Amino acid sequence: MALALSSIPAPRSLPRRLPRVCLALSGDTAEDMLATAESMARDDPFIEFRLDYLKQPLAAFTKIHRFLETHQYVTAIGTCRRADNGGKFKGSLASQLDVLTKAQAAGCQLVDLELQSALKSKPEAIARLRSRAGLILSFHDFRATRNLDETLEKMLKIPADFYKVVTTATALSDNVAMMKFLQAQSAKHALIGLCMGEQGISSRVLGVRAGSVFTFGAINDDLKTAPGQVSAWDLRAIYRIDQVDAATRVYGVAGDPISHSLSPVIMNTALRRENVNGVYLPLHAKTLKDLIYCAREIPLHGLSITMPYKQTILPYLDNTDAHTAKIGACNTVVRGQEGKLYGFNTDVAGVIRPLEQRLSIESAKVLVLGAGGAARAAVFGLKERGAEVWILNRTTVKSQKLARQAKARTIKRADLRKIAFDAIINATPVGMGNAGDCPLKDQEIQARVVFDMVYDPVETHLLQVARAKGIAVIPGVEMFVQQAARQFEIWTGKPAPAGDMLRAVMIALQDRASVQKQQKS
Repeated sequence: MALALSSIPAPRSLPRRLPRVCLALSGDTAEDMLATAESMARDDPFIEFRLDYLKQPLAAFTKIHRFLETHQYVTAIGTCRRADNGGKFKGSLASQLDVLTKAQAAGCQLVDLELQSALKSKPEAIARLRSRAGLILSFHDFRATRNLDETLEKMLKIPADFYKVVTTATALSDNVAMMKFLQAQSAKHALIGLCMGEQGISSRVLGVRAGSVFTFGAINDDLKTAPGQVSAWDLRAIYRIDQVDAATRVYGVAGDPISHSLSPVIMNTALRRENVNGVYLPLHAKTLKDLIYCAREIPLHGLSITMPYKQTILPYLDNTDAHTAKIGACNTVVRGQEGKLYGFNTDVAGVIRPLEQRLSIESAKVLVLGAGGAARAAVFGLKERGAEVWILNRTTVKSQKLARQAKARTIKRADLRKIAFDAIINATPVGMGNAGDCPLKDQEIQARVVFDMVYDPVETHLLQVARAKGIAVIPGVEMFVQQAARQFEIWTGKPAPAGDMLRAVMIALQDRASVQKQQKS
């Protein structure tokens, strides 16, 4: 039964201060949408009903009204975006305005109308919308981030309570443009601003610090209403968006790709545990020039550098530590007060700290598999502490070059059984994502300790065989945690909560494995 406007009492007022995260709800049916709202309202009292996702939005209002009447603490936005403007509603402009009017009548304190529809509407139609609820006038650019000030100037010609400018980030620098726009304009106008896309995640977290009234969060990773949307739970629990303020130091992990990095989970856990006012973000950098610009302009206090930039970032650094110079790779950057960038390599700590808990490294015989960046960190770190090191690599030329530089030795596969190794370290990616792959044959795995730098899956075939033989094992998560712990110490000057960091990454890996298992089934 349709909701009669005459039966609706005076509109509910907006809270004096809106929450920083609005949960965007979608669904094929009103029942699905309201069931989700019911289950999440206590943790997420600020909700956007994406009415354009419903096949029959007009049939939903009785249920929405009942929900809002029984959940007086909930603040709701009604949105019905037309397909021409990036939404899913295929009806006419008049039908869209009718849906938004009924959303107000059902109790939504805010309605969202896109600029294109507003420009085609009569001023009195806009005035009627504002008479019963607050109006969010929105603009979406699904291709780029451009002309922000000009766009706002056009929007300001239409009276509204909030002006929402959403663009698409094609580079990290677009986040900087959005935040500078918010900083310049938010004192004069009530703005909501963010960048869509994987490269726009920074703006979703830092935009509220720059002046955005709020941002949007998804129900989960599978139910996003916009590209690059972060779950509401992640925004609050991982990125602590409610605590982000002008004094918050910004850190990040930069690479290409970066979407599967667990560094934000582990580092934000450490920042929270040690009560550091900081936030750590994933930074999908397609070029180093883009990354360096952001490091200076945001500004970023510290960076974790991952592939493919560990070597190529060196010319951009003002100074480096001895490990970085020796290894020829940097995985940690600190931005000094004067804006200079200093490089460190903590992969060495990631190797040495777990290993020295199991054996005495001095004079130990260690086999390192691989000759890439991770292997270089292991070889130089072990040689520094007096270990005898042998290198086995698929490409002999690379292993010989590394051996010469580090004063280590190379070994042929046929000779593996001639030496009783104290430790074997896998510094290759073999086994990553596939527990069946292994860099050695089962009979070649002979040592007191086996250390696999691969951490996903946690239990690789190499570790499984070693355990079965009674050999002590070091899983890759220990290296991941220890190199991150050293980064944390460099950035903050505080001891890292390594135990909490390890628990956080183990839970994240278990969750990831569970999701992958469900997808396969």
